[in-house]
Amino acid sequence: MDADPDLDAAVFVALGSNDKGRWVDGAQALEAALAQFASEGIEVVARSSWWRSQAWPDPTDPPFLNGVARVRTALDAKALMAALGRIETAFGRTRGARNAPRTLDLDLVAYGREVRERDGLILPHPRSADRLFVMGPLAEIAPGWRHPVLGETAAMLVKAATVGVDARPLP
Repeated sequence: MDADPDLDAAVFVALGSNDKGRWVDGAQALEAALAQFASEGIEVVARSSWWRSQAWPDPTDPPFLNGVARVRTALDAKALMAALGRIETAFGRTRGARNAPRTLDLDLVAYGREVRERDGLILPHPRSADRLFVMGPLAEIAPGWRHPVLGETAAMLVKAATVGVDARPLP
């Protein structure tokens, strides 16, 4: 299969929440986060449905809602990460214990075909390929996207995911 140049340049951001904060529910919080992207120069060009999964690694924490957005921006990868961090902070995200409940978690899954591990940024996201709650939503909007390191498509990575295997799209 030939590479899709549009997907080769695609930028994907994963969104997650298991603490609704000041919103009615997690879906409303994630919708509000997507709406905030524009204020940081991030245009949402496609987005998945919201997927629910059990919290990991502690299933007694509230369940997560996750999704993936394909975005367009003039920001480079490092500046995009900083913008995503500002949005998380605006939504009340605090950095405490690893994997603790959070109002908003924004991860840069991929920035085109860029592969890097420097300046505090690893691309593609080092654990995204293993997570059904990331690859499932990504495969909804770009099943033919190929992981820049593994070479597998999002559709193939859905079948190989080992974390969050209970993840399912909301009805």
